[in-house]
Amino acid sequence: MGIEASVSPWLGKLSLSALPTDSVVAMGAALIAVLGALGMAGYITWKGKWRYLWREWFTSVDHKRIGIMYVVLALVMLARAVIEALVMRLQQADAVNQSGFISAEHFGQLFSTHGSIMIFFMAMPFLTGIINYVMPLQIGARDVSFPTLNSISLALTAAGAALVMISLILAPFSTGGWSGYAPFTELSFSPGVGVDYWIWAVTLGSIGSTLTGINFAVTLYKQRAPGMDLMRMPLFCWTALCTSILMIFAMPALTVATALLALDRYLGMHFFTNDGGGNMMLYANLFWLFGHPEVYIVVLPSFGVFSELFSTFSAKQLYGYTSLVIATLTIAVLSFTVWLHHFFTMGQSAHINAVFGIATMLIGIPTGVKIYDWIFTMFRGQVRFPTPLLWGLAFLVTFVIGGLTGILLAIPPVDFLVHNTTFLVAHFHNMLIPGTLFGMIAAYQFWFPKAFGFRLEERWGKLAFGCWVVGFYLAFMPLYVLGLEGMPRRSAQVFDPSLRPWLLVAAGGAVLITLGLAALVLQLAVSIRHRDRNRVPVGDPWDGRSLEWACSAPPPEYNFARIPQVDARDAFWAMKQSGTAYMPPPRYDAIALPQSSAIGPVLGGLALAAAFGLVWHIWWMAGLGVLGSIGAVIVWTFVPRPERTLSAEQVARTEARWYAAIAEATPASRDAEHATSNRGLAQGGA
Repeated sequence: MGIEASVSPWLGKLSLSALPTDSVVAMGAALIAVLGALGMAGYITWKGKWRYLWREWFTSVDHKRIGIMYVVLALVMLARAVIEALVMRLQQADAVNQSGFISAEHFGQLFSTHGSIMIFFMAMPFLTGIINYVMPLQIGARDVSFPTLNSISLALTAAGAALVMISLILAPFSTGGWSGYAPFTELSFSPGVGVDYWIWAVTLGSIGSTLTGINFAVTLYKQRAPGMDLMRMPLFCWTALCTSILMIFAMPALTVATALLALDRYLGMHFFTNDGGGNMMLYANLFWLFGHPEVYIVVLPSFGVFSELFSTFSAKQLYGYTSLVIATLTIAVLSFTVWLHHFFTMGQSAHINAVFGIATMLIGIPTGVKIYDWIFTMFRGQVRFPTPLLWGLAFLVTFVIGGLTGILLAIPPVDFLVHNTTFLVAHFHNMLIPGTLFGMIAAYQFWFPKAFGFRLEERWGKLAFGCWVVGFYLAFMPLYVLGLEGMPRRSAQVFDPSLRPWLLVAAGGAVLITLGLAALVLQLAVSIRHRDRNRVPVGDPWDGRSLEWACSAPPPEYNFARIPQVDARDAFWAMKQSGTAYMPPPRYDAIALPQSSAIGPVLGGLALAAAFGLVWHIWWMAGLGVLGSIGAVIVWTFVPRPERTLSAEQVARTEARWYAAIAEATPASRDAEHATSNRGLAQGGA
């Protein structure tokens, strides 16, 4: 207590009591996080790589490097979220008529961090990273429209994720779930700092995502290569465009909701407190105005990924391209019309419930169109089954099951029966895991050779796939049964012994999923170790169809020596058919590229300081962070930023190495796709 009293004028509410010493599990997790961070920092120092990382990565504005950093961030956060899910499942299996090995308070924090991380700091960075890397290449651009803004968006998202990681050590986090529902998150019910952690982490992430949406949309409108009209864009770009528009219009609603909640908590306003003149339903409406489009923000990019996979690995043009575009647009529009189905039970009239129930069911129509188009794409195609496509096939089956349970929940009387039970938990995991996570892992497997110049090991990839898919069915199908039996969600203890067998099966599934995550890590480690035998420098290991495969692997920093002229849909495929895919241009020109910039990481660090200060009421730190951010932006606007120019000779030398690799490579057939002879010159298509 003496220490706490002596430091409080400078450290606000922060004291040694913030350390999670009352829980062995929480303290162990905090120690692992600290030791892991120190170990990584020590390793980088030992290797002398800090300068390299700062100059080549942290301050880079290259969309490819920013995309990779987004994906790394997502994978780190995925690891924490999966482990938290495992702990929760083990707790529920253990806590049948007893308290289990963690407290109810700790369980509440776990499901809050798990949900918040999976939505805001795993799914969002993962899809943003994939779009960042792939989309400019697919439209034949050199970069996104606002490269520095891209770096700032990443830094803000990383700052939000860092705040969640800090809460692991200086606890507690919120127990209000990923949605942070008021009035539970108001001061009268949650007086600690946990909700403040959630507010500022989510706010930073949502601001970063809004800026990203603007950047991507402008890029897709303005940076397309000559000849690439909208109806020649790859489907992945269409889903990226619709996702960007959803980000622009949906994320501000979340920012407003968290800002008003912060005003309630910090300044005693009453936007969401009924007894103070506010209305808690205002929060529900604001949050789900963001929340339901968010479902499609995280799902639509996966739809684009699967479209690329089914077409590439079937060696066919995508079936029903126009209908897929219309279906994507329709889903994007409908996603804004169904938010009220998230609170069917909160007292609105039966007529309103019926309207939103019907609107919800309508989304099944464009989604069904997509499913049928993907199936017809494979029909009579020369289908092969590498790891990325296996994820796609698992998605098809699993997502349809999840969609059917969604139709059930769109019927208000049924929703009343299973409301707030594990049936709902099973449903949304049934949609988001195959619809988002499977898609992002498939994208990681599919485009990894392009990003790093060597393929991932197939054997470990298929092992990871098997663990994830079998684990998914074991972990979540029992939750449907438990929900129908009336087991409430977010329950740290269970008082009906007859439910124990289902809980044990679900826990076994969580163990398998964790093993699947470990297999993915091992796949990466083994692939790096054997990278020489899996190199694909030519850049087209899968017999690809769109422009990202038309350059070396990894691509040069300028992407294309000469911006390609697009004459058809599946532009690279058309070039290969006409024999112009690997034809050098008659001459090379100098290429101007943006300079690296420190404004992104500087703003991210200042934003993190401001948020941490606000959480713990360390006002000098919060003020320093806010004023420092404003000052940094003002100074940055006065700093001259000349472009960096690569001379024509430099471009020619880089391209000459690529053409030499092409000349040395042997064309690889489909049967030799995974052989060491495949150096990225796949030519097996019909």
